[in-house]
Amino acid sequence: MSAPKATIVSFRRMEDGTREDYEMLDASEREYARWLPDHVLAAIRKLDSTLVGYPVSRLEHSLQAATRALKDGADSELVVAALVHDVGDELAPYNHAAIAAGILRPYVRPEVTWIVEQHGVFQSYYYAHHSGGNRHGRDRFRDHPWYQACADFCANWDQCSFDPEYAWEPLSRFEPLVREIFSRPAHDPRFVGS
Repeated sequence: MSAPKATIVSFRRMEDGTREDYEMLDASEREYARWLPDHVLAAIRKLDSTLVGYPVSRLEHSLQAATRALKDGADSELVVAALVHDVGDELAPYNHAAIAAGILRPYVRPEVTWIVEQHGVFQSYYYAHHSGGNRHGRDRFRDHPWYQACADFCANWDQCSFDPEYAWEPLSRFEPLVREIFSRPAHDPRFVGS
């Protein structure tokens, strides 16, 4: 006996799809989204083998940043943001902040998304001048209401988290928070605002 064939849509062009096609796809996407926390955790684990040259792996850097956020009493959204802020590095090294912000956006308040989306610009304050870049690029956001929150994210959790001597928490410590955040209904106004 062979395994049952997966149900697939009847169309080859979306404009030819039927109500049944789109109902089936919606159910399939909802089922896939149930496993989003596992997909996010897998992406975080993959950071253990990226970007050589630092004294810690990207995973260890992310764990350090999340541990610092946790120890500073940050809420669960900011702790998870600190954990996933560099998850886009592997596929978008020059736009990684936007990738991480896009992953978080449907599940956290706008402030957290903005901090993650801008952290690359704010982080360059610490190094851009060494290669002729503008370390003050973040100043264009000086009047933004979340400017200081992003500056603090970078100063207190991100730029200082390349220390192999720092005692960071294991990923298992953050797994319940990842599951909490990424199991929320996407775009729920209770979490992301209207």
